[in-house]
Amino acid sequence: MFQSSKSMSSANLWVLLGLGIAGIILLSRRRMKEVSKDFGAFIQYLELLPPPQPAPPIAPHPLSNLTFAVKDIFDIEGYVTGFGNPDWARTHEPATQTATVVKLLVQGGATCIGKTHMDELAYSINGVNKHYGTPVNPVATSRVPGGSSSGSAVAVAAGLVDFAIGTDTGGSVRIPAAFCGILGFRPSHGAVSTVGLVPMAQSLDTAGWFARDTTILRKVGHVLLQLPYTDFKQPRRIIISDDCFRLSTVPKERSLDVAVKSIEKAFLRPAIVHMKLGDYMASNIPSLKAFKGEVENGKVEPENYALIALKNALRLLQRFEFKTNHEEWINNVKPDLGPGIADRVSAALQTTPEQISLCLKVRDEARMVLNELLANDGVLVMPTAPGPPPKLRTRETLLADFRENAFCLLSVAGMSGCCQVSLPAGKHDECPVALSLIARTGSDRFLLDTANTLYPLLQKEAESIASASSSISTVTYKPEAAEAAKEKGNIAFKNMDYKAAIDCYSEAIQFDGKNATYYSNRAAAHLAMYSFTQAEADCCKAIDLDRKNIKAHLRRGTAREFLGYYREADEDFKQALVLEPTNKTAGEAVKRLRKVLYE
Repeated sequence: MFQSSKSMSSANLWVLLGLGIAGIILLSRRRMKEVSKDFGAFIQYLELLPPPQPAPPIAPHPLSNLTFAVKDIFDIEGYVTGFGNPDWARTHEPATQTATVVKLLVQGGATCIGKTHMDELAYSINGVNKHYGTPVNPVATSRVPGGSSSGSAVAVAAGLVDFAIGTDTGGSVRIPAAFCGILGFRPSHGAVSTVGLVPMAQSLDTAGWFARDTTILRKVGHVLLQLPYTDFKQPRRIIISDDCFRLSTVPKERSLDVAVKSIEKAFLRPAIVHMKLGDYMASNIPSLKAFKGEVENGKVEPENYALIALKNALRLLQRFEFKTNHEEWINNVKPDLGPGIADRVSAALQTTPEQISLCLKVRDEARMVLNELLANDGVLVMPTAPGPPPKLRTRETLLADFRENAFCLLSVAGMSGCCQVSLPAGKHDECPVALSLIARTGSDRFLLDTANTLYPLLQKEAESIASASSSISTVTYKPEAAEAAKEKGNIAFKNMDYKAAIDCYSEAIQFDGKNATYYSNRAAAHLAMYSFTQAEADCCKAIDLDRKNIKAHLRRGTAREFLGYYREADEDFKQALVLEPTNKTAGEAVKRLRKVLYE
């Protein structure tokens, strides 16, 4: 047994043996009082100490001098695993073994300081627990922290530990990471051992982790994934899932634009491809059609039916496996469950096995299709969540739409088994914004390295855009200077110096941010540079300022047509015809799109 950092003779300490490589020591009550502000993250303090450092020239342990926390779903020998519910804790004995991931982290040199709160039975993404309270989101105190690995995320975000571990079945690492403004990694399904954790749904369960910087995120990943360090292989294809971004309420300039600009700076000439992921899956996952009927009453746009169907398949599979794992205990104990949790548990107990084989078929097909799409050098980019974290005490019924859209995003990696990392990308309305990168199953090291390269640039770009937005609102209104900048932009555009034109139009916007023409002109320059996403965003702003700006409608229609948003493009061109019935460009576009949409 390894020595504790506290005196073994202290009357307030209990010594508990059994980990093999380290001692487990309950912290004294005095120390618990010293930790007066833990943001409600911890349910129990303890210490798991690492083995001594090896003698030189052997390298020190990779996680030396790092502290971590453990979600109360992982077993630690001698302790009851609470699973977020006091009735569960009351009816279960202390664990006789320690979870594999916890052992690996301690063996790797890290010190565990305690167990963290979680949502009841891991059955929520909110982070609210009626029995133990809701951990405080350190970066948005009026908002939920996200769950079910709420305490682990809060402990990291508050700087109480260097990293923490949680589980992710439907999104329980990715969502709290997004809400708390930290990094969260869901590994490929089966890549990290789940031995020693309470199962939720084995076909979907993963053991993930949180950190505040990518260096620690990678170190933890290499220990848990048992991977050697190798040279970084750059992604050669970046796939932007435009339909997933359209599910987000965060403005494009604070999400999609940040992602695209950061990627262009981070990697050497990556092939950036825009696509509708839902359409791609609808065409390549035949078994999704069986869940199409469940989509009709959904509130997501019908074009996203494949994402909704994938979500429905995940939900059914999760319910059935939860029932298989816990039905007997629930019926015998009849636990006291909080709002929302009780409804989900009830729905799970009513599931039948008829469609489970079809759910598993969807899962297998999704894995094959996503792996083929991403290959060994591709990365899929999408929002982690559909918007900022909901406010505390929001009624469960009002969260329904948010949950539905969230699981449309989360089910992509959840059902395919792909690895996914959530990266903080600045703030919107004083709340964290997060973007996700997804790589094929088994490409965890590649994804960790990609995140390590992209993350610093993502932070800088988010800060730059936030600063630019702030400067637009603070610059003195100077219409003459704005017009002069616009004329310079027009000259640059005629000379086909589109980059200079964009800079000039941007300057005009700084002096007068309420002029639709400046945004529309900048959109034209973006179109000339094939920057269709930026062009669409500028046109949207121009149309918000001037609904009758025909050029903005034409340019937005062009951008949307190139992006594959044919219905929206058709609407733009038709609106242009309303404004100017003889417009030949709009008329030809409507005829062209009619063939695409209706013939």
